[in-house]
Formats: sequence, C-alpha cells, structure tokens
Amino acid sequence: MTDLVIKNGKVVDFESGIIKECDICIEDGKISFVGKWYGEGKKEIDAKGNIVSSGFIDIHMHEEVIGNGINGEAYDIANYMLLMGVTTCVGGNCGDNYMDVEDFFEYVDKNGSPVNYLLYSGHNTMREKIGLDRYGTATKIEIGKMAKYLKEDFDNGAIGISFGIEYSPGVTQEEIVNVTNVLKDYDILLAAHYRKDVMYGLKSAKELIAISNDTKKPMQISHLGSCSGFGCMKETLEAIDRAVKSGIDVKADCYPYAAFSTKIGTSVFDEGCFESWGKTYEDILLTEDPYRGFRCTKELFYEAREKYPEMIAVAFVMNEDEVVEALKSPHTYVASDGLYRKGQGHPRGAGTFPRILGKYVREDRSLTLIDALNKMTKLPAERLKLKNKGQIKEGMDGDIVIFNPDTIIDCATFVEPTLPPKGIEYVIVGGEIAVKGNKIINNRLGKSIRRKELDIYR
Repeated sequence: MTDLVIKNGKVVDFESGIIKECDICIEDGKISFVGKWYGEGKKEIDAKGNIVSSGFIDIHMHEEVIGNGINGEAYDIANYMLLMGVTTCVGGNCGDNYMDVEDFFEYVDKNGSPVNYLLYSGHNTMREKIGLDRYGTATKIEIGKMAKYLKEDFDNGAIGISFGIEYSPGVTQEEIVNVTNVLKDYDILLAAHYRKDVMYGLKSAKELIAISNDTKKPMQISHLGSCSGFGCMKETLEAIDRAVKSGIDVKADCYPYAAFSTKIGTSVFDEGCFESWGKTYEDILLTEDPYRGFRCTKELFYEAREKYPEMIAVAFVMNEDEVVEALKSPHTYVASDGLYRKGQGHPRGAGTFPRILGKYVREDRSLTLIDALNKMTKLPAERLKLKNKGQIKEGMDGDIVIFNPDTIIDCATFVEPTLPPKGIEYVIVGGEIAVKGNKIINNRLGKSIRRKELDIYR
C-alpha cells in the first residue's frame, strides 16, 4: 500500500503536448507511479478530473524576514505563495537579502517552511554591508570587500548573484562583471533588476545581455514587464531572441499585472520618474498605515518618501498588452516578484499563478494551458537545475497542485492584496498535504535547497 494515491487526475505530458488521464502514487515523498493504479493508498485523493500539476515554481520572489508575519507568525509571504499553488520559491532577488543567507536557511532547516526555498546572494546587500552609498561607484578595494560576503553566501548555499541596478544607480557594468568574476570558476545563475525603464528599457535589457556574454554566466532578466512594458517590449524581446540564437544564455520572468511595486523610498521614485512614465502622483497607491489605500498627492508622495521610506507603494504605469506580449515569449517564465510587509503590498504575491491560469489562459486565451504550466513548472525547474522538480514523472519530488481549470482565478486585489485564489483544491509538498480547499493544513513541509543540492553545481 502506497503512502498517497491521487486518482482520476489529468496530467500534462510536456514532451507529447497531450493532457492524459491518470493516477499518481507518492511514496516516501517521491512520485512512485503514474498511470492506472488498481491498488490502495494510506491516503487517497479523488482529483475528479481536475488538473494535477507539479507544484508551481516561483523563480523570482522576495523572501520574508522570519518572524515578521501577522500576529507573530514566522512566515508571511510564503503562506500566500503556498495558497496559490507555489511549492518552490527563489528569494534574494533584485540585489536584496532580507536576512543573512545562513540564518535564513538555518531557520528553515530547523523549523520547516510553507515552501521550498532557494536564495541568491544580493549585490546591493553586499554594498550596504561595506557602507557603500547607492549612488556611489565601487572601487577595486570595495569589490574585494564585497567578495568576502559573496563567498560566505556561496558557501552557505546561495545559487548565484542577484543585482538590483535601478536601486543602486552608481553600479557600473564593470562592477557587476568584476563581482561576478569572484565566482568565475563555478556554475552560478545571475538575476538582475535592470538599470532603468521606459525609453531606457531596451538599452537596459541589452546591458544585461552584455553582462551574460562577458561573464559567460546565465542571466535571468527580472520582471520584464516593468522594464519594457512602456512601448519597447517588441524590440526588447527581439533582442533577447537574437542573443539566445547567438548562444548567450539569457532568459526573463514576468508577472501578469500592469502595475509594479517597490518601497516608496527607493531611487525608483527619484526626480523625473513621473515625466518618464507620463503619469502623475495619483498613479501611486500607498499600501500601509497610516496611508493604506491612499492615492498620492504631491504632498503625500514626498511625505511618504521622507517619513515612511520602507512603505510598499504600487505604481500603475505599464501597458498590459506589452506585459502579455512578454508572458507569451518562449524565453519568459511566470514569476510573482511577490513582496509583502505584514500582509500589505501588491496582489501579485497571492494571485500571479491563478491569474495566469484563470484570466490569461481560460478567459483571454493569450496562452494555452500547456504553455502556461510549462512556464510555471518545467522551464523554471530546468533553469534552476532542480532535477527532481517541475514534472509529474516517476522519481520526481511529490510537490503537486490540483486545480480546477474551469474555476481557478485570482481574488487578491490592490485593496485586499492577500486574498487567496479560487479553484485550487490541494497543494502537496514533499508528498504531504499542505493545503486543502483553500485552507492551510501544514505550512512546515518546505525545505531549504542549497546550491550543493542542484544538478550542475560543483
């Protein structure tokens, strides 16, 4: 008798492009059988003809500060991830680590987590540790100081380096290459928040392509919609396609919203931003007390920048059709860029994956179901070298989401950004039920995934 049997499910076979009806058995946390099962299980789930998918992999989100959840809960962001079917996340993006890599992983190792976590080492965090101003340019001596922290994170399991160039305008391309070359003898993944958006979007993407070419390291361009979704998406995607065809290992990720989110005190909102976007102060929504739900005036914008620089703000500035164009690209994966503070922020952290499946697959038909699931599971797993995740196959990890393709939809809004989605029946992590009927049953099944556990690293 096997541990868990999922009966009457529909599973995507990415190789054939066919959705097959089958049963899935899980034993000791691994998928042990896919086909027609006539035996019994210690636990059984009737999928009732719904889609049984590998758990969604969020290649770009922002991990929490442990203990910063609501009412003393250790986890905040990861709980919302779990409820929308995400079982594996990559934190440390955009150049920022919110805790030391070692401390974060040690807590997850000891206490478990709602999701499986990987982390980058954040370049901006390294700069802050050595006291470098965000508008300053690093010297060789300062890069040497950063190398110490990078190597520590690397030894503690970071999978690569993330850069947040827009958040540290003083960063040069030369600095990025030199920091990356500290680990030139290792297989690592780079991720980068571009230098500037709007009319600079294409140039910014080309800079990241050039960095990948110069360092010979794979580059993940972060949240492409907020980089080039202002009139230059077509040209940006063409540049990425040309780079890939020339042998440069560059990909991108994107969330399905025409509004971005970041801290109000960052350099993103420096002078000239509204002129660049062609928007006004009213296009900025504040998400936390004492101004939760307020649209900005000029006075409120500058007051928030000065008194509440850590407050998360939402900027309604991108073109939705260009965001969809990015999502449709074969070089783009689905990712949330999820970030909350005490449950406040952008709805992408609770709605991204169901929104893709409900709005852009079922309602708008911008993507096929198979293509969307490929961008949520198999492709990011391959990118991250997670050899045991991303597909429903024998021997793969028992990370699974069961959803109704006819009803799945996001419910999180810009007013209530953490509302759970509809249509997700079960989420399974490591072969154990984590979510049932939109309710968290167990949010300590996730594990840390260190660099040494990946398929290619040495």
